[in-house]
Amino acid sequence: MADEITSRAPEASAPTSGAPSPRTGGPRGAGGPGGPGGRKFFRRKKVCKFCTEKIDAIPYRDVRLLQGFVAERGKIVPRRLTGVCTTHQRRLTRAIKQARNIALLPFAARY
Repeated sequence: MADEITSRAPEASAPTSGAPSPRTGGPRGAGGPGGPGGRKFFRRKKVCKFCTEKIDAIPYRDVRLLQGFVAERGKIVPRRLTGVCTTHQRRLTRAIKQARNIALLPFAARY
């Protein structure tokens, strides 16, 4: 009986190869992403608003449109957060800066 215990012990130990072992369930438990009864994480792909609405020129006078892409502190929101494509982000940035220069939009928020 002692031979059985000693012969099983090496098999039950951690893997000896150099490859990392797969992660086992953490405090949330096993069963896949999000836990056994949790939801799967789903991220919706961001789509450029201007491409979907087929807007080529972004008017600098349209303050309501531009304010949606300016943060509370007055910074231009990056495209990784808004989902605007590269060409429209450049046009949007130019329009926001033009609107700031003629005082339609503030450069910074008030304290």
